[in-house]
Amino acid sequence: MSATPDPVELKGFNAQLIEEFRANGGKAGGPFEGADLLLLTTTGAKSGQRRTSPLAYQRIDGKLLIIGSFRGADIDPAWAHNLRANPQAHIEVGTESYDVVARELPPEEHDPVWAKVVAVAPGFGDYQANTSRVIPLFELTRV
Repeated sequence: MSATPDPVELKGFNAQLIEEFRANGGKAGGPFEGADLLLLTTTGAKSGQRRTSPLAYQRIDGKLLIIGSFRGADIDPAWAHNLRANPQAHIEVGTESYDVVARELPPEEHDPVWAKVVAVAPGFGDYQANTSRVIPLFELTRV
């Protein structure tokens, strides 16, 4: 079982990553050098406020997917809860910015896609090994 990331630390880390992403045309350095990152802006399920999260993404079988790993914590990330309540969102990928609708993959789709995610990004398999929850996958479709 893995601990939930510290919210204050995570907020500061994300703010720096978002700033770097936007200042460098959708790219980040350090541990994210060369990584496929996007910025996801959701509407808070309870607050109704807009929240932006930097996330790794994968393109698998023509689908743009985000992974709710939350570093292997035992709870889903807040953005996953927000998407379940309000699947309309906004993303920034590279220098593009557009609206999307999110769809959580149901179990029958999740498992075969999960195997493909882990094949190209084994770290997500490590995260899954650290938690008893099933890490959710969301497909983002441009609207």
